[in-house]
Amino acid sequence: MKIRIKFRKFGPVRFIGHLDLMRFFQKMIRRADLDIAYSNGFSPHQIMSFAAPLGVGLESNGEYMDIEVHSVTTSEDMRTRLNNASVDGVRILSVKRLPDKCQNAMASVAAASYTVRFKEGREPAADYQTKLLSFLEQPEIIYEKTTKKGSHSLDLKPAVYELKILEDGGIYMLVNASSSGNIKPSMVLEAFLLANNETLQENALSVTREDTYQKDPSDRLVSMGDIGEEIQ
Repeated sequence: MKIRIKFRKFGPVRFIGHLDLMRFFQKMIRRADLDIAYSNGFSPHQIMSFAAPLGVGLESNGEYMDIEVHSVTTSEDMRTRLNNASVDGVRILSVKRLPDKCQNAMASVAAASYTVRFKEGREPAADYQTKLLSFLEQPEIIYEKTTKKGSHSLDLKPAVYELKILEDGGIYMLVNASSSGNIKPSMVLEAFLLANNETLQENALSVTREDTYQKDPSDRLVSMGDIGEEIQ
């Protein structure tokens, strides 16, 4: 059966890369003594899928990993065992059983929400929040994306589903996180600053991914944590 695990990643662990995090979870699952399924073949490995790898240095309140298991106890018991086998910086929030036909976490990702703040001393010119909201009203937002294969222009406008200024001055963004249109909040802010004759300073942003979303049968975005059911 398929199990979805929701977890937080915070503190110093935010500097751990995705591959090291995956290895950590493999060890944690063994220490927690979950009855996880392994692949067949010469070199069997635990069957697991992460929703969307998190960039190094980012914290998250809504990360997801799907695993396949042969048997279960209860959601509360498995969550407790995993947390007891974890370390500071990785906290298991929920464990749910998924429907049999549910796609794995990686294939399901459609969007992600973020809270972004400029670090002290690295903020743009005054009143940038108001200007940012006006900037998003443009018919298109062109961003020059550079990869190993070269540079190309990308319109960010269709990929920004929601943007608002929080009471404490932070910026909330809900953006496309699918494999076909994945964008990062820093790309939106970099394009905004460039349009205002400013540049995004190195290491200027504090970014927290709040949650990750998939689409339901009616094509609406729903939290990946709302899929499945508690195991009693």
